[in-house]
Amino acid sequence: MKNKIILAVGLIILVITFGASGYMLIEGWSFLDALYMTITTLTTVGFREVHELSEAGMIFTLVLIMVGVGTVLYALSAGAQIIIEGELQELFGRKRLEKKIKGIKDHYIICGYGRMGRIICRELRGEKASFVIIEKDPAKGVCAGDTLIMNGDATSDDSLRDAGIERARGLISVLPTDAENLYVVLSARGLNPSLFIVARASDEGAEGKFIRAGANRVVSPYSIGGLRIAHTVLRPAVVDFIEFATKTGNIELRMEEIFIPDGSGLSGQTLGQCGIGKELGIIIVGIKRESGEMKFNPTFRTTINAGDTLIALGEISKLRLLEEMSKSEHRK
Repeated sequence: MKNKIILAVGLIILVITFGASGYMLIEGWSFLDALYMTITTLTTVGFREVHELSEAGMIFTLVLIMVGVGTVLYALSAGAQIIIEGELQELFGRKRLEKKIKGIKDHYIICGYGRMGRIICRELRGEKASFVIIEKDPAKGVCAGDTLIMNGDATSDDSLRDAGIERARGLISVLPTDAENLYVVLSARGLNPSLFIVARASDEGAEGKFIRAGANRVVSPYSIGGLRIAHTVLRPAVVDFIEFATKTGNIELRMEEIFIPDGSGLSGQTLGQCGIGKELGIIIVGIKRESGEMKFNPTFRTTINAGDTLIALGEISKLRLLEEMSKSEHRK
């Protein structure tokens, strides 16, 4: 579209320059008289000639009319077409986006597509999770590609509804200020009481406010970044291992969460009985109980209960087998 606009403007400038230069060379007119004659000729307004034309000037005028008028009309029609097509594309683009968003559920809503938002979207995309982005700045959506990104204010209830918050699994708010993130948390919790909400907090001491507003988790990038740097200096091998185990796209080793639903075949068994470590070679790093209690480094005598979440470390293929085992029912 940009090239078409440049072409249309370039053609008009070229024809006007050609006409004005011709009259100045052939008739010896001043630049203003030559420009005036060229414009009146190309626009077909029918005004009289500025001065009497010579035979060479009349022949040049005929050429200018046949070539220039058609060129100008083509350029103007192309410009109008570009404007109309751009508006139609924008309209149909919004309609397609709205249709796609209405067709998804159990997705995540990302409020803010800045540096942190892009990293979050990259990780979700790597896990093939569905998500919708709400971004106020239209320029940031240009690089989103095929990602579902809607321009709007995430603090507005209407924008959250348009993003399908009633059907969403979770919401992540990473807007520039704590005030905006806090407002999003309040609005989102009111629209979907069961939504899992994660918010970014910049100021120290803001975590309590976000929790009271309805956030399930609060992340402080500065606090986490500082701890990561300190641990990198003090315990570099530990940091390397954690990064290796949690890195997206790692096909050798992965740390995953495995939820144990009601009726699972693993429910009621110990870690030793189900053979997770012996048969699958998976290490259970911890178990998060349904009550929220976290049991670290469980032994082979530790019992698995329905509602538990296993923190498992192992190969991706083996983790998928464990996930299937957790979903299989008790055999009677």
